[in-house]
Amino acid sequence: MRNFILERDLRNVTWRTGQSCIVATGLLSDPYTGRTINFIRGVKTSLAVQIDHVVAVSDAWQKGAQQLSSSERKAFYNDPLNLLAVDGPTNSAKGDSDAATWLPPNKGFRCSYVARQVAVKAKYHLWITASEKVAIQRILASCPGQKLPTN
Repeated sequence: MRNFILERDLRNVTWRTGQSCIVATGLLSDPYTGRTINFIRGVKTSLAVQIDHVVAVSDAWQKGAQQLSSSERKAFYNDPLNLLAVDGPTNSAKGDSDAATWLPPNKGFRCSYVARQVAVKAKYHLWITASEKVAIQRILASCPGQKLPTN
């Protein structure tokens, strides 16, 4: 799944020699920071770009995923709607936060980010807390034309 998301989210992708299913390099226009990151696969370089669960697994578990069947949980874990290639350190800083406790530093991406969280939570019937609802409403009020992504 990592290679599928890297192929989707990076541009100028190259493939590992002899292994057309493994991304070797590419450029990420990181939505979380607004920076361009040069991805190079390797032990010391791969963590520069991570695949984020937009709705963190721990957050989902606390808000209803424990009630999903094993096949529904597997679908959630691997759903391209919930997966995004992003800056590794920024993703690590996000941890298992929800929209009430963390938003991307790139303010221009916050509407898309929150809309994606809402779409994923709705798709998997996950709950939101009162503080999360307030944060979601505040962000989405600043972008009234924002649509929820579907894939």
